[in-house]
Amino acid sequence: MTAAQADSAGYLNKKTAVIVFLAFAAAYFCSALVRAITATLSPVLTQEFSLQARDLGLLAGGYFLGFAAMQLPLGAWLDRHGPKQVILWFLGLSVLGSLAFSMATSFSGLLAARVVLGMGVSACLMAPLTGYRRWLEPAALLRANSWMLMTASLGMLASTLPVQWLMPLTGWRALFWILAALILLSMACIAWVVPHWDMAPTLRTDVSSLPPEGAELARGGPSLRSATPEVTLADAPPGRYADVLRNRYFQKMTPLAFFNYGGLVAVQTLWAGPWMLRVAGYTPLESATGLFYINATMLVTFWTWGMVNPWLVRHGWHATRLVAWGVPLSIAVLAFNIWAGPATGWLGWALFCMSCSAMSLAQPAVGMAFHASLAGRALSAYNLVIFSGVFVVQWGIGLLIDAFRAAGLGEVASFQAAFSVFLCCCIASYAYFLSVSADNSPQ
Repeated sequence: MTAAQADSAGYLNKKTAVIVFLAFAAAYFCSALVRAITATLSPVLTQEFSLQARDLGLLAGGYFLGFAAMQLPLGAWLDRHGPKQVILWFLGLSVLGSLAFSMATSFSGLLAARVVLGMGVSACLMAPLTGYRRWLEPAALLRANSWMLMTASLGMLASTLPVQWLMPLTGWRALFWILAALILLSMACIAWVVPHWDMAPTLRTDVSSLPPEGAELARGGPSLRSATPEVTLADAPPGRYADVLRNRYFQKMTPLAFFNYGGLVAVQTLWAGPWMLRVAGYTPLESATGLFYINATMLVTFWTWGMVNPWLVRHGWHATRLVAWGVPLSIAVLAFNIWAGPATGWLGWALFCMSCSAMSLAQPAVGMAFHASLAGRALSAYNLVIFSGVFVVQWGIGLLIDAFRAAGLGEVASFQAAFSVFLCCCIASYAYFLSVSADNSPQ
């Protein structure tokens, strides 16, 4: 990082921060597009490969399985090598996965390629968040996190109607060659503009040394304490995943991350589509249009969070408080959607996703709850919980739908029963969240 890129506190100046954000956002756009594309492709893949509901759930979940498998080594590599080097390694793998998916001739081939794709894009959010933890002021970090998620919504938006329109022209296989080219382009941008990981900048770890927004954010989870107000990475205490896992704030947020946040992604990237097709009676084009509206809604939602987060933090609405108020709303919307059955279309699932979006605020709060030298591990461990939850919920709903149908329930009733099991898990995770006190601080 050069003097021209950074201010006196070591943060990126505004112009450089915007350029770096856009480079990372381009990669995350591709990650979100490939994450959600299964919902739009589900009719053609189901027909071409004769997929059951459990197969479709496993195929979509394979991405998250690969994604989750890389999170623990990813966190250590990010802390050691920095975001730029690590994300370029991983994106190269995603190019190979995209090409392999386009050439698959069996379900097992599709699944293997999907797992590789998930592994390859697994650094697309954790790498920038690790960098932002050091390069941006706390209030800017909150905004950057929400706007990265807005970028993800834009990628999911691109996976709906644009993909539906392109398929008759190119076929679904050629879409993955286009995606590979987009990933290569984002790699070039990252290699050109993202700073190298200087291993000796000053890191702020004491709450009193943070701006008011950062101090309030820290108080939303464990307080940030240090024997000295400033340390360098070279002098920082060695970071271990055990330190992350023992932290009470991390433990408090874990079930919500697994079921509630993981369930949000599972619904947004897969099950909203089959619900609209098989429960609400949409056509494939109507389903793709509905997914477009859902993702457009989430784009606006995350843009709004980015705009209002600094104001909310200044007025005492830290992440934990927002989660405590937001989760019951999402549970109520989910229960209503299940009860309404065929009457629940894209609007019902858009409202569910919106009401779950408060969970996204917990991610930067977890990162801020730890010393910056441990941020990569903390964020990656939390992301592992989220995407393990996505895999379990995504595949689990498919397994339950097939099981309830085998037990004699109809199509609509099988979906309602499967989602009711998911609802019970969300309620239990919120009860655990309320029961755990998180007053201790990481040392």
